[in-house]
Amino acid sequence: MILAMIVAVDEQNGIGKDGDQLAYISSDLKRFKELTTGHTILMGRKTFEALPKGALPKRRNIVITHQKDYKAPGAEVVKSIGEAIAICSDDQKVFVIGGGEVYKAFLPEADELYITQIHHTFDNVDVFFPEYKGLGWKETHREDNLHDEKSGFTFSYVNLKSAGRFDCV
Repeated sequence: MILAMIVAVDEQNGIGKDGDQLAYISSDLKRFKELTTGHTILMGRKTFEALPKGALPKRRNIVITHQKDYKAPGAEVVKSIGEAIAICSDDQKVFVIGGGEVYKAFLPEADELYITQIHHTFDNVDVFFPEYKGLGWKETHREDNLHDEKSGFTFSYVNLKSAGRFDCV
């Protein structure tokens, strides 16, 4: 199994504010859909509840929560990171899609990062992606100077592979 993380971050590694993502960038949402469709996605309860239409179609949705008897229509519910990894062990690729605590828990196990770097610093951010720079990641792809007309944000796509896992590059 390849464990990947996909995230959009601002210049300070911010990912969320008041229970929502920081920006909606059309091409980033399309990229997210293209990369994750047909794969398993892992997320925390708050991320699941922030999805506008619930479970994402054409993906196996897994929600991690400590809440007893939690129901997530269209998704499987697990109680721990270990349980999530166990039920995904036969999957080809699994994407962690948030939130902050779930990213933090999975980062040491991750093989790949798909980062959308928004070239902006948002105010009052309350959820952050864990620090990953300097931890042995190798950049495998980059697209810079991308611009979203609707939001006005400039951004980059940066793909990274974990140290020691470069035999596929």
